[in-house]
Amino acid sequence: MLDIADDLHRWCAQGRPFAVATVVATGGSAPRRPGAALAVDADGAAVGSVSGGCVEGAVYELCQEVLAAGDAARPVLQHFGYSDADAFAVGLTCGGEIDILVQRIDPAARPEIAAALAAAASGEAAAVARITAGPAELLGRALLVRPDGSYEGTLGDPVRDATAAAEARALLAAGRTAGTGIGADGSRCGEPLTLLVESSVPAPRMLVFGAIDFAAALVRTGAFLGYRVTLCDARPVFATPRRFPEADEVVVDWPHRYLDAEADAGRLDARTVVCVLTHDAKFDVPLLERALRMPLAYVGAMGSRRTHLDRLGRLRDVGLTELDLARLHSPIGLDLGARTPEETALSIAAEIVAHRNGGTGVPLTGAHTPIHRDQSPPVRRFGSPAA
Repeated sequence: MLDIADDLHRWCAQGRPFAVATVVATGGSAPRRPGAALAVDADGAAVGSVSGGCVEGAVYELCQEVLAAGDAARPVLQHFGYSDADAFAVGLTCGGEIDILVQRIDPAARPEIAAALAAAASGEAAAVARITAGPAELLGRALLVRPDGSYEGTLGDPVRDATAAAEARALLAAGRTAGTGIGADGSRCGEPLTLLVESSVPAPRMLVFGAIDFAAALVRTGAFLGYRVTLCDARPVFATPRRFPEADEVVVDWPHRYLDAEADAGRLDARTVVCVLTHDAKFDVPLLERALRMPLAYVGAMGSRRTHLDRLGRLRDVGLTELDLARLHSPIGLDLGARTPEETALSIAAEIVAHRNGGTGVPLTGAHTPIHRDQSPPVRRFGSPAA
């Protein structure tokens, strides 16, 4: 639901009730992850997607039915799978399975949902924890959870609220959307409730060091992938907004000094990506010495294999261990046979995505690895115990 927060926040500001269908659990090759949503307002306008097209029509009709029921509407949990018994049956042709929660949202009656959508639309960190499996009277109840652990709304019991808020805060800190289970009484055991925690966090950062033509292509690619991109170089004649118009910011500073300042200010986290394209030891070594000791998502450095070996020696000389050096992606990127700046940027971006998602980088043709590496819990049949 938070993935379409901009549109839903606008509807809330206008006081327009809507029905929202949210993927709450998946199995197999499901096309969308938990948290993906389709919303429909009273005029029939639709935003978002839950399946990439496979079951959109059926989910749209469910949303209309829930909306038509008005204030008496109860949330509906619907399962979609694959059936080859009827070629015209509504289902997922990919062979996956999804559970979808459809509920009516009246902004005036659900202030915690309206506040969560406002936070997500403005780029603030926030999480929504909703009950997606359990007693019918609790289905769809929600909490808005802030990074400091404070929360709004209720799941019907103060102890349950506190437990759910703690679970949601942990997932929010990791920037993850995922299902989790708690006891109906708020304990860690007992009759289970399943929650979907949707996290909305500011865009992850990509720091690109080196104001070269390859950097310009990588800045564009990073922005396309949803990163907030910073270009940094110590040379003011090259590091200009005119040369890097797609960058969110262009900084003139020594790379290691800028990295230190951002770390001291708390503006780096475990999602931050660092790409070192300077391939100049006086810039690279002090920068990588610091970056490889930080808990960053990815650190890569451009250069030939000879440059890489020389760089490793220099980094060992300044005290980096083999464990530190094992985190370095160098030469940067996957082997795509890239030559142009754009091809090289694609190679680097592909390695970043593969590293982030646990991909192998090998062709899918002939491979036996899963296409989708979804870390969400498997689909459960309604009423079955939590996994």
